[in-house]
Amino acid sequence: MAVTQGRRHALRSLLLIPFVATLTVPLYNARQPYLWGFPFFYWYLFVWLLLLPPLIWIVYRSRDE
Repeated sequence: MAVTQGRRHALRSLLLIPFVATLTVPLYNARQPYLWGFPFFYWYLFVWLLLLPPLIWIVYRSRDE
């Protein structure tokens, strides 16, 4: 499947989402709500660790072949 240059750029910009979401500490600097006993601070970052590999895979698959 051919991916246009504009679409490739848009897909690469997907990688900015977790970058900004984890560097903007006031977004997740809280203890509440708890999830299975873990404060929000920890499980928020853990969720991003789970979401990042699929995002990287999507960008990787859109590269030039």
